Amino acid sequence: MSPLALRRFIFPLTHALLWALLGVTLLLIQPLTWRITIPTQFWVKQIALFLMWLTLFYFNAQVAVPRLLFRGRTGWFIVLMISLVVAVVGFTKLVETTLHLPELMTRAFHPDEPNRQPNKSWFDMGALLVSLLVLGISTSIAAVQKWQNDAHIRRDLEQQQTSSELSFLKAQINPHFFFNTLNNIYALTVVNGELARQAIHTLSRMMRYVLYETQAPTTLLSKEVVFVQDYIDLMQLRLTDKVTITFEKPTPLLDVPVAPMLLLPFVENAFKHGISAVLPSHIRIILRQQGTTLDMEVRNTTFPDKRPSMEGDSSGIGLTNTRRRLDLLYPNRYQLAVQEHTPEQEFLVHLTLQVA
Repeated sequence: MSPLALRRFIFPLTHALLWALLGVTLLLIQPLTWRITIPTQFWVKQIALFLMWLTLFYFNAQVAVPRLLFRGRTGWFIVLMISLVVAVVGFTKLVETTLHLPELMTRAFHPDEPNRQPNKSWFDMGALLVSLLVLGISTSIAAVQKWQNDAHIRRDLEQQQTSSELSFLKAQINPHFFFNTLNNIYALTVVNGELARQAIHTLSRMMRYVLYETQAPTTLLSKEVVFVQDYIDLMQLRLTDKVTITFEKPTPLLDVPVAPMLLLPFVENAFKHGISAVLPSHIRIILRQQGTTLDMEVRNTTFPDKRPSMEGDSSGIGLTNTRRRLDLLYPNRYQLAVQEHTPEQEFLVHLTLQVA
């Protein structure tokens, strides 16, 4: 049962139990314990008082609390509560006087004393205490309902904000990737037409992944791995033999749901900063799995004239936005460590992710 359906079930049940308890305990059971013949007028008064408390409860919960207490008009709220309690006590006394209840109840309790004077005190302690109890309970229930509604609204707003931000980040990732890839293919057409055709075929497969798989919140890890492999194959078409690329994948690979295009920025960053056309360089990508824990390690060569960047450039999102995406999708379920200068003169990115 959803939280909204649960609230719709609980609150009417709470109200029904409250009024059943109040009606049975205060208005029915106690009078029935008296060893007297109760006049009919007494029950008329009890019903009128019960209806008065019912009106008081919902007037306070639906009108007084939302319009005064929740809007910061505490003074007016207190004045209104005192006025309502006085009105209930006065109403009770008016009903008793109209129905001649003091005389009738005195005769019922003291049938052997016909000349006994009834108690005509205007103050009814029982009506006062019950009225205060009804107002207190209605105020509490209204406050709880408002707190739950506000919490529900906050959750909806947070989810909408998260969805909007993820869509924005995803929109930033895709143009960055395709801009770079098309530039690579353009350069390749001048050198080798056959390889350019292979690159276009690989790119079309990758575009199909981006168009369809990224529309859902998650995709299968196996598809994400194939996507990364396609990217590496595409990038290798234009690299010289001075660059060594290693991609180690878990065998066997356990298919688990992951966010689409989550791994690519780490690989992109390595290709951007870790290769050279004239100097020996390498990129090593290691993907490990242990149960629902996914471990990714990306190492690339560092060069004196290339400073590894966590921010990306004007055309890309960099690793900083990827960290933001991880914060949104996997809060408290990931660890991302970046080491710019390892003893092996490498730039190291290490991601540990709880995917389930």
